[in-house]
Amino acid sequence: MTPSSMRIAVLVPCFNEEAAVATVVADFRKALPMAEIFIYDNNSSDRTVAIAREAGAEVRSERRQGKGHVVRRMFADVEADIYVLVDGDATYDAASAPRMIDRLLSDHLDMVVGLRVDQVQAAYRPGHRTGNWMLTSFLSSVFGRAFKDILSGYRVFSRRFVKSFPVLSDGFEIETELSVHALELGVPVAEIETPYYARPQGSFSKLNTWRDGLRILSTILKLYRSEKPLRFFTVLGIFFMLVSVGLAIPILVTYLQDGLVPRLPTAVLSTGLMIVAVLSVSSGLVLDTVTRGRREMKLLSYLAQPPIRAG
Repeated sequence: MTPSSMRIAVLVPCFNEEAAVATVVADFRKALPMAEIFIYDNNSSDRTVAIAREAGAEVRSERRQGKGHVVRRMFADVEADIYVLVDGDATYDAASAPRMIDRLLSDHLDMVVGLRVDQVQAAYRPGHRTGNWMLTSFLSSVFGRAFKDILSGYRVFSRRFVKSFPVLSDGFEIETELSVHALELGVPVAEIETPYYARPQGSFSKLNTWRDGLRILSTILKLYRSEKPLRFFTVLGIFFMLVSVGLAIPILVTYLQDGLVPRLPTAVLSTGLMIVAVLSVSSGLVLDTVTRGRREMKLLSYLAQPPIRAG
């Protein structure tokens, strides 16, 4: 199989992108003339749907609000060998798609991420740049370093990645979930630098730096708890243990000196915290076994899909 003989699907989630969607369709039609372009509208109140149809894309809809819901629907509905996921705001470089696909095929990868290189200062707001760096650094420290831009919305996937990926996120934290899933299963991935442009005039970002940043950080913590429960609950257990010991030392000193326990409530609190610490570590041990089983099932689901055979 060669790229020209494969089914390539360009998946574009859209919410009020009438100013940009025609450009996105035209650019990807030019870059990937053999690909099918799917616009998934997410309750737009402008002319996104009409303009996308006029541009020649296949338009579908997802009524549950949020990018995660849209990606879940796209991954479930669309059948292809290679999937290109890109935002509908015309900020990503369509001409980079063939290069990303070639890298996916030549290196037998399952995901290639477009590492954004801004072309103008307005393309990447300072708050987003700082937040992306902080979240990427945190994710690397927790799950291992593999990405420099975990929030990029420009990605190319193999079929077996798409059809074995359990989408759980609702909103913009979907990119984080995709990255963590790849890291946890150890699937082959890569990043390729791609130009990143400012939105066209009349197009507005739906991102809120603080709100969405906190949601993404919350997603990372939830994934850390579910994917590495032993480490998570052991840290909690050590914290409770240290607090318990700190409360118990003065009581023990007083007891050794006077033979009395004058602060009984503090003693009870210290004992309770130590019990919580032991239960926390025990829970981590149990959940670690459960997580291992879940990871094995996800890996088996991934391996059940045939790999891309390019030649």
